[in-house]
Amino acid sequence: MGTTTAESGAGAACTIDVPIAGMTCASCVRRVEKALQAVDGVRAASVNLATETAVVETAPGGVDAGRLADAVRRAGYDVPTRTHTLRIDGMTCASCVGRVEKALARVPGVLAASVNLATEAAQVQALAGVDVATLLAAVERAGYGARAADDTDSAAAAGRGAASEPDAQRRRDALAVLAAAVLTLPLVLPMALMPFGVDAMPPAWLQWLLATPVQFVFGRRFYVAGYKAVRAGAGNMDLLVALGTSAAYGLSVFQWWRHAEHGMPHLYFEASAAVITLVLLGKWLEARAKRQATDAIRALQALRPQRARVQRADGSEVEVPLAQVRVGDLVRVRPGEKLAVDGVVVEGRTHVDESLLTGESLPVAKGPGDRVTGGAVNGEGALTVRATGVGAESTLARIIRLVESAQAAKAPIQRLVDRVAAVFVPVVLVVAVLAFAGGAWWTGDAEGALINAVSVLVIACPCALGLATPAAIMAGTGVAARHGILIKDAQALELAHRVTHVAFDKTGTLTEGRPRLIAVEAADAGREREVLGLAAALQARSEHPLARAVVEHAKAEGLAPPAADAVQALAGRGVEGRVDGRPLWLGSSRLRDERALDVGALAARATALEAEGRTLAWLAEVGGDGTSRLLGLLAFGDRLKPTAADAVARLRALGLQVVLLTGDNAGSAQAVARQLGIDAVRAQVLPADKARVVGDLKAGGATVAMVGDGINDAPALAAADVGIAMATGTDVAMETAGITLMRGDPRLVAAAIEISRCTTAKIRQNLFWAFAYNVVGIPLAAFGLLNPVIAGAAMAMSSVSVVSNALLLRRWRPPAGPGDATPPAAAGGTALAGPLAR
Repeated sequence: MGTTTAESGAGAACTIDVPIAGMTCASCVRRVEKALQAVDGVRAASVNLATETAVVETAPGGVDAGRLADAVRRAGYDVPTRTHTLRIDGMTCASCVGRVEKALARVPGVLAASVNLATEAAQVQALAGVDVATLLAAVERAGYGARAADDTDSAAAAGRGAASEPDAQRRRDALAVLAAAVLTLPLVLPMALMPFGVDAMPPAWLQWLLATPVQFVFGRRFYVAGYKAVRAGAGNMDLLVALGTSAAYGLSVFQWWRHAEHGMPHLYFEASAAVITLVLLGKWLEARAKRQATDAIRALQALRPQRARVQRADGSEVEVPLAQVRVGDLVRVRPGEKLAVDGVVVEGRTHVDESLLTGESLPVAKGPGDRVTGGAVNGEGALTVRATGVGAESTLARIIRLVESAQAAKAPIQRLVDRVAAVFVPVVLVVAVLAFAGGAWWTGDAEGALINAVSVLVIACPCALGLATPAAIMAGTGVAARHGILIKDAQALELAHRVTHVAFDKTGTLTEGRPRLIAVEAADAGREREVLGLAAALQARSEHPLARAVVEHAKAEGLAPPAADAVQALAGRGVEGRVDGRPLWLGSSRLRDERALDVGALAARATALEAEGRTLAWLAEVGGDGTSRLLGLLAFGDRLKPTAADAVARLRALGLQVVLLTGDNAGSAQAVARQLGIDAVRAQVLPADKARVVGDLKAGGATVAMVGDGINDAPALAAADVGIAMATGTDVAMETAGITLMRGDPRLVAAAIEISRCTTAKIRQNLFWAFAYNVVGIPLAAFGLLNPVIAGAAMAMSSVSVVSNALLLRRWRPPAGPGDATPPAAAGGTALAGPLAR
């Protein structure tokens, strides 16, 4: 099904096919038709229930597809969309980016298009029926080459881009630079000797012979790209170079012909040849630098094995391509090999190196029952692994997609550059014309004025503007990924540097997340085993850490809990059910207060346990009159992560305020806060209420980062300005937050904010120099203070300097601190979630 049945031009009407999901009957059809017809600019809308498609006819000028999608969603239905990644060839500057984005945005059915100059990739969000061929045709009409990137080539398309051209192309580019330099050197060297009284300038015919191949063979790319830009009604860097060098070359030919018999005036063949050679050199150096900026993607891609050894039912092994491995297969991994799949160790013990995935420098011990991640390097032992994630669903594949997405995305600050780029080339052309006309009128020297205009055209470079932001983002997200910090998008990266408050969940974030049952107290002395057995019966089917702690403790005590029925979770508070016909509930202090439970003689013991930092769960029986009678309480303890205190100290050293958000009791929360040096505590907060607390902080003017496990804390992560999901390498909540930490080390929170600050600083530095270069260079050239050769060298080096400055981010390392050697600390309780209140 095609999304469009007619291409839309400027002011032209078109027909758009809108896919719709969720319709069930004729009344649905009518509702959607009315919703679409109510959109301004829609002439008619016809909905087909069988094909689940609406055919929308628009008025001249067209209608934004996003408005159509919003109208359908407001009517109660969904509009399937799809994101396409395209590889764009031929872009040279920020003006090219804007033109490609406009060309894609004009395709009916396209919701958004973002083009990245550094990666030469376009990400297009469109209605599900939009044909990729239509997108490619739109790019080609704009004067550029394009091809779709499939799943196997996505890294090359979005991650590596132009910086990962085939080796043969890179060799051709290098040879072109070398050949152009060889031809140009005899023209430029005599110019350098003239200040010393040496006149070694070649005769005019030799200058022409040397300059012509440089101008029309090695400089052909500028003519081709410039022609395409003019044909599309726009301009770019290539057009400026082509016009400037052609003017210098043409003036030289004219002067040679005009004065052939009367002595030769100065010719400018060396200027045209040198400019082209320097620009080619600059583009070659720029491509090398961009390739270095995408080292992270290539390193991750190199982790992906191509083949795997699958164990057959009879115990034999067969080596197959990785694409043929299925979930549930047993995969054999020999010592020193890379793990081919995500999975669970069935047999064998070893250590695995996960440094390129998680940033963890030390090998991690693995044995039966442990989870492993594809791409990690096996150590000394052979393993048998049952595959749980293969292909595009593996952790490594998701990490690569995440880094690609971040590197291909456009930061909000880039909007300023886009606005400048839209008018840059036309303004430069006007300045060049004024420099020529004004200089010729003021000085009477048309030849000198023309050379000034050439210098204006040559020195003006929107390239540096286009590369300033994406180059820094590529370098920053790449180095962050190497240290276990995955940044989902450029907006998260840009927002993180403004964070003023960091809110932490406690369980699994600041604590190890492996609670133990510390104490069991019974309301009636001597009935502790009964209390434990009843609690274990209610928790027998739960996978929550606290529930497992209860069940494991009961098992260690030799108890066989009775069966429970009618078990029901009380969201964020606890659980209730019947055990041997007795109606019971087990829950937090919040549930205790809600049900007005009289804690009686256990009040003093509960206070003492809370002061020690323990998490309490109360067990009660519901009587016939609906009141609850206390049976006992259970106290849980968790251990602080050994790096938690150092993590808080680092955040405070960055000038940030740290807040602890937990569903735990106030005593336990305060005990943890005292140990870690946290001043602000919000205790007994339900998961859904954490989002409200985050909202309150934001309403007070704070920029908030929320740190949680990415699952129970999802509402708060979404509510925060920056959500930071802490996860292990095999359980990454990729879609939950803007930033995901691949290791459970809370110090990475400070590291993530620091790399955000460093990257943002590089973006600002790059933009400053890119703007300053043009603001200073163009007027100097217009007033004749720069000759074309110097202008060409400055233009060529501007882009290289911007990318090179961004590459300095690759030297960033998370700071080491005293927490690196801090021993585990016994800490307070853990927050409750799931069956027990959090």
